Amino acid sequence: MDAVARPPGLVPELDVTDLDASIRFLAMLGFEVQYARPAEGFAYLAFAGVHLMLQTAGCPGRRFRTADLVPPHGRGVNFQPEVSDVMALHEAVVASGASVVDGMEDRWYAVDEREQGNRQFVVADPDGYLWRPFQDLGNRPC
Repeated sequence: MDAVARPPGLVPELDVTDLDASIRFLAMLGFEVQYARPAEGFAYLAFAGVHLMLQTAGCPGRRFRTADLVPPHGRGVNFQPEVSDVMALHEAVVASGASVVDGMEDRWYAVDEREQGNRQFVVADPDGYLWRPFQDLGNRPC
């Protein structure tokens, strides 16, 4: 609970259509509900220093939108949580029937005079938000 008392400097809030389905999906990635306000369709989740708020789109209350919310949600953004065993997570995601957008890959990204490696895949959550779980492969020279 200490993590909730002092959240990180950025905590995204996602509008979702089915709070329970979103929580089940995120639990598969490792997130745990820290607290919830069911009457407001709200939940606050955390996983390995990553915090996230979920708000049911149809519930009354404040909304921070600049346009209508239409599926798939989150166009133009993907969330990249670091996980300890991306292969096992990938197997669980595939077994769950979730929509894998990009399969498992080892990807190397140029960073100055070296490359940073990620083993990663991309999966869509029930609302179409994209998640790119990754495992660090370390660094290598360019």
